[in-house]
Amino acid sequence: MQSITGLAAAHMVTDIYMPVLPAILPLLIATNGYSYLAAGLLVTAYNITSSFTQPVVGWLSDSRGLTISVGVSLIVSAVFVALMGIAGNYYLIMACAILAALGHACFHPTALTRVSQLCTSGNRGRITSYFVVGGNLGYAIGPVLAAVVVWAFGLPGLLLLVIPAIIMFFLLKTILPEGIAGASGYPSKPATAHGDSPSKLPFAILMAASVLRAWAVFAAITFLPMYLVSQGYDLVAASAVMTLMLLAGVAGQIAGGRISDAIGRKEFMVFGLVGAIPFFYLFFMTTGILAIIAILIFGFFLWSTFAVAVAMSHELLPQNVGLASGMMLGLAIGFGGLGVAVNGLIADHVSLAAALGTIPVPIALAVILMAVLPYPWKSLSRQKPGTGAP
Repeated sequence: MQSITGLAAAHMVTDIYMPVLPAILPLLIATNGYSYLAAGLLVTAYNITSSFTQPVVGWLSDSRGLTISVGVSLIVSAVFVALMGIAGNYYLIMACAILAALGHACFHPTALTRVSQLCTSGNRGRITSYFVVGGNLGYAIGPVLAAVVVWAFGLPGLLLLVIPAIIMFFLLKTILPEGIAGASGYPSKPATAHGDSPSKLPFAILMAASVLRAWAVFAAITFLPMYLVSQGYDLVAASAVMTLMLLAGVAGQIAGGRISDAIGRKEFMVFGLVGAIPFFYLFFMTTGILAIIAILIFGFFLWSTFAVAVAMSHELLPQNVGLASGMMLGLAIGFGGLGVAVNGLIADHVSLAAALGTIPVPIALAVILMAVLPYPWKSLSRQKPGTGAP
């Protein structure tokens, strides 16, 4: 338990740095006179580097035995985010963004391989959810920390953000004395749902479903605040609703991991995705407190499936956990984010409400993919407990 707590805490600190750049963009624009395009390219460079590098790092770990220190990855990400505060030159800031993204990309496949080594078939959902939720909390904390230090000290105040990483680096040496350098490979003969040489097709289907789910998540995060403001909420109230929805999602991930261990991962994925759809439409059909409750339950259900999907990816590619982790936390999220452009086009040419109304479409498509995914239904399995059924 100590090891997963340490890895979850490290994930929280690592993901503190991911949203810092978007949070300080207004100040970079005001201070340095960047155009919106130039500022946006900084975030694009960070996201592309992180999304597309993670599978490469995972593959090198699985196939070439690449060992990257979890602690060093954390420090690299923190240092280059902090240096953005004193790098006045645009190209230096771009270089810092890319190098910070590389540190971020190296962390996830290595840490998740270590997490997978701590799991059994009976607790994989729960353990994986603890790790994933750590990152969710860090992502929520990051913009607040950035705002506080920049408000107090200006952009150079970002240098203070290295402090959490340094503290976590030394804590990891105590919490994970045997594992701070990262995993050296997946244990031989892990428990899996598909034998020792699983087909790649199930993983490809899971990836496609995860991309669709990520599309719905990013579309909701992007357009719901605008819709709430258009319905009469002020900006603070709209932001508070979004924060509550994300917190409901954190609770959903913890619950989803536990429930999937009990009833089956495929069962829960279908249940969670299907459950999100009616509450999203209930949000549109109601007002006031009932609408807010509906959107919170929507967040609970939709986010509850993420850690479960990561756990499934480890079971589908048990000998390539690093690659699976990089694909799920890198490419799936990256490609899912691209889908938001479709909703943007709908908002421009039809209406904002229409753009939001289509969010359940990728969720429904993900349900279909999960239903046909070649992965056993635990409820239909005839295997006895403890025989390795997921």
